[in-house]
Amino acid sequence: MAGKPMSAANAPGSTKAVGILDASAIRTGLLVVSAILMFADLAMIFMRMPVEQSTGNLFLIFYFHVPIAIVSFVAFFVTLCASVLYLISRKDVWDSIAHASAEIGVLYISLVLITGSIWAKPANGVWWTWDPRLTTSLILWLIYVGYLMVRAYAATPNQGARFAAVVGIVGFIDVPIVYLSAVWWRNAIHPNLYLGPLAPKGALNSEMALGFLFSFITFVSLFLYLLWERASLRMDEIAVKSILSET
Repeated sequence: MAGKPMSAANAPGSTKAVGILDASAIRTGLLVVSAILMFADLAMIFMRMPVEQSTGNLFLIFYFHVPIAIVSFVAFFVTLCASVLYLISRKDVWDSIAHASAEIGVLYISLVLITGSIWAKPANGVWWTWDPRLTTSLILWLIYVGYLMVRAYAATPNQGARFAAVVGIVGFIDVPIVYLSAVWWRNAIHPNLYLGPLAPKGALNSEMALGFLFSFITFVSLFLYLLWERASLRMDEIAVKSILSET
């Protein structure tokens, strides 16, 4: 008796092929959406956003500096959550997400320090000062650079993953300190909070708030694309090392 013909959907390896195609489609979609949002965001910032009364066009840096800072906090929060899940499950996928998110977080917080210096020079006459928020932001950068160094110089990859997970969890303590530093130690560089639960109502007018929100969504989209790309690459690296170790 002849067997039932096998459909393409039930063919060996078809599920894996569909999964690869789906992953590729998601990656491409995130890239396209991020690119469109970035172009629209730049157009909105430079063509539609109102000029701030006290600082003029210099305030336009706000729409880059602050959203990037908040997304860096999101990245480190993802590292925190993935690190906890890795220590519980010891699954490589969580370690890969934690590692990738930490790398992107370091990139974002580096941009925060750079854009902050660019903003500070014309506004305050100095590139850098040991302002509490600047100092705590620099400490945050050092913590997660240390996270990456722990991974790079550990005796074994598994040891590096475990030690880095602890750093990723403990290091997140500095994130709320960065935000609250403007409340605890008010000064001329960061005298007010514009956003967040402790910001006064109406700190930003509706048009500025809309511009900030759009810019934030743009940088979140870019973060998601970079996270997907880097975590996938990390999983591929682990798979290759596993194959090489068996040969």
